[in-house]
Amino acid sequence: MDRKKREYVKKKQDPSLKLFVVLSKAYRSVADQVAKDIRNHGLNTTDFGVLELLYHLGEQPLQKIGDKILLASGSITYVVDKLEKKELVKRTPCPDDKRITFASITAKGEDLLNNIFPEHWKQIEAIMEGLDVDEKESAIQLLKKLGMYADQFSDK
Repeated sequence: MDRKKREYVKKKQDPSLKLFVVLSKAYRSVADQVAKDIRNHGLNTTDFGVLELLYHLGEQPLQKIGDKILLASGSITYVVDKLEKKELVKRTPCPDDKRITFASITAKGEDLLNNIFPEHWKQIEAIMEGLDVDEKESAIQLLKKLGMYADQFSDK
């Protein structure tokens, strides 16, 4: 067998590419269903992500919100502007450092999430019913391990 054919056979035996494809398709299917549920509540996933972050973690510096919900810093200003116009979020300047602005959820925003979140959680549970509890726990551990390993490549 020539070298190219041996490499092809070796690659075909390694399930890395198949894992990537299956993981990507599974993520897309789950994310699409979650996004559909969020749209049913009149929000997009980015708006919901910011509201959910502020709802669960409280006031956050604008600069940190993007890191926590994987959004570019320039987009955060746009999203917070929209949410502020809807009176769901408010900005507060930092008294100690004028370069820092905090965002926090308003009472109206809390009321909205109090109404949305329980049903949204049920929808996520329904989407995830394809796995039993032990499979979910295993998947969490395996995906964390894979993600932490993959993060090492960002330094290279």
